[in-house]
Amino acid sequence: MYRASKILSRFSALSLLVLLAGCNMVVMGPSGDIAVQQRDLIVVSTVLMLLIIIPVIFLVFFFAWKYRQSNTDAPYDPEWHHSTRLEVMIWSAPLVIIIALGAVTWISTHKLDPYRPLDRIDSSTPLAKDVKPLTVEVVALDWKWLFFYPDLGIATVNELAAPVNTPINFKITSGTVMNSFYIPALAGQIYAMAGMETKLHAVINKPGEFEGISANYSGAGFSHMRFKFHGLDQAGFDQWVEKAKNEGKVLDTNAYVALAKPSIKDPVQYFSSVGDGLYNSILNMCAVPGKMCMSEMMHIDAKGGAGKESQENRARLIHDNRDAADDAAPATMEHGDTSMPGMDMGHGSHAPATPSN
Repeated sequence: MYRASKILSRFSALSLLVLLAGCNMVVMGPSGDIAVQQRDLIVVSTVLMLLIIIPVIFLVFFFAWKYRQSNTDAPYDPEWHHSTRLEVMIWSAPLVIIIALGAVTWISTHKLDPYRPLDRIDSSTPLAKDVKPLTVEVVALDWKWLFFYPDLGIATVNELAAPVNTPINFKITSGTVMNSFYIPALAGQIYAMAGMETKLHAVINKPGEFEGISANYSGAGFSHMRFKFHGLDQAGFDQWVEKAKNEGKVLDTNAYVALAKPSIKDPVQYFSSVGDGLYNSILNMCAVPGKMCMSEMMHIDAKGGAGKESQENRARLIHDNRDAADDAAPATMEHGDTSMPGMDMGHGSHAPATPSN
């Protein structure tokens, strides 16, 4: 058992190194304009730092060689303590580089803000004013990705597609713990958090199949929380949409509750229709029947609270009940309780669903 665990741990470490190496290759050879600009930022920053590092490394070896003990011709001045010219050289170069890095950081921080709508398709093509972006609503689940296409009325699991050279507006949230949405070829990673919506604007410039991953550890199925992103021409994207509509099922509240249960290595799924307001219900943490929406909670808070009657809302506010029986009513908290009944506070015994093949 011990030997098997050692082999497994080494294999996992090797797999992680291979994954990181693959991601690095994609990061430095991206296919989307935002990722290209981020790659250029990495290159510029590296070059600016090498302007100092390379001369310093060279001078270390040069001084060691020139002032070696056997070189009696090297000047020896034990009373030397200051040189204005040398001080200017030592401090001016780093100062110029810091100013350059600061300028690059300031410009790129605003230009590559994920919340900022795109103003170009690529370095040579500005964004036309009449172009309609493709909106994709992303939900991180345990341990799968759910994608809504609100303008097309479809949804998918673990597969994403978009037309080449069409702006994509991602709206990202989580139906469970915090996660991170990342397509290295497209743009940088963006966090997905329950009850919150983050955004990402991006565009894919080359057709192909690209890897999407979870970049934030989220439990047992994290390693397999991956999906495929397809960059297609418009005709290919239309065919993909038709496939989803023809082969898909209905994604209503009951189907979502079943889908949201933890599972590992889920296959690609298509949904030809989506229940009204389902994404907003997930965002408001009330997609599960009987739960209070955050908007309702904020309305109660704005009115000064519900007073003594708020105890009746307690069951509607318990969101993580994976270790509780489905029909178990939450008990009243006693003084000194360290957890709420029905909530997984890190001591639960829940096991994920049987992995899918």
